[in-house]
Amino acid sequence: MSKQRIERLFDLSGKSVVVTGGAVGIGKGIASWLADAGASVMLTDIDMEAANRAVEEIRAEGGNVEAILADAGSPADAKEVVAAAIDAFGGLDVLVNNAGIYPMSPFFSTTEELWDRVMDINLKGVFFYSQAAAQSMVAAERGGKIINVCSIDGLRPTGMIAHYNASKGGVLMLTKALALELAPMKIQVNAVAPGGIMTPGTDETRKTITDTVGIASEEILGEFLKRVPLGRTGDEDDIAKVVLFLASGASDYMCGEMVVVDGGHLLA
Repeated sequence: MSKQRIERLFDLSGKSVVVTGGAVGIGKGIASWLADAGASVMLTDIDMEAANRAVEEIRAEGGNVEAILADAGSPADAKEVVAAAIDAFGGLDVLVNNAGIYPMSPFFSTTEELWDRVMDINLKGVFFYSQAAAQSMVAAERGGKIINVCSIDGLRPTGMIAHYNASKGGVLMLTKALALELAPMKIQVNAVAPGGIMTPGTDETRKTITDTVGIASEEILGEFLKRVPLGRTGDEDDIAKVVLFLASGASDYMCGEMVVVDGGHLLA
């Protein structure tokens, strides 16, 4: 097999992509990798200052990227984002539902307001952004791909985030349900499940645990790494490379699957 053939397989030139929560962390990594592969990327976020910084950095590397202010939990914003991507790039080929929140909260302390906020962003938003994207893909009659960023916490609970566990378990089942319904329309729906990834969000989570139970952040990280066979935390690129695979022609016969990227944590 020639090198050129492999390069064509992962070439996203001419493809239009939306990445929700694309300003920082895993989302920014995904937007950067997909832009490097030739895709035109519309990243969404509620923090436009961070989003504009991400745009500048990706453009400096030669990527074609735009940013739009949008709430990942808003069905109305979902429609506006899809319309903006079509207006900017001429269509929509790939949606990456990356945006998510994971505020630490013990079961007995979790309020209805917090529960609703987590579900709106982590689950309801995935449904309605997928609906808006799929409607445009069907109308264009060229199929597409939807990639949901799930979590190993949707497979195994870790404590003090039952609301998050439930939302990500829902994303896994939603991925399978949408894959079944949309496959006849040539829209593939798959997911990636990160394990422990070093991002600004996970740094904040460790700080919250430290403040709550008095365990130093370094100790928390050390104990976590004992349960990771590869012996390290992941980084944004570890997830972004798998998303690139799912967005590319290399995954053209995958449907309703979730790829776990956790350094072997679930094995331990």
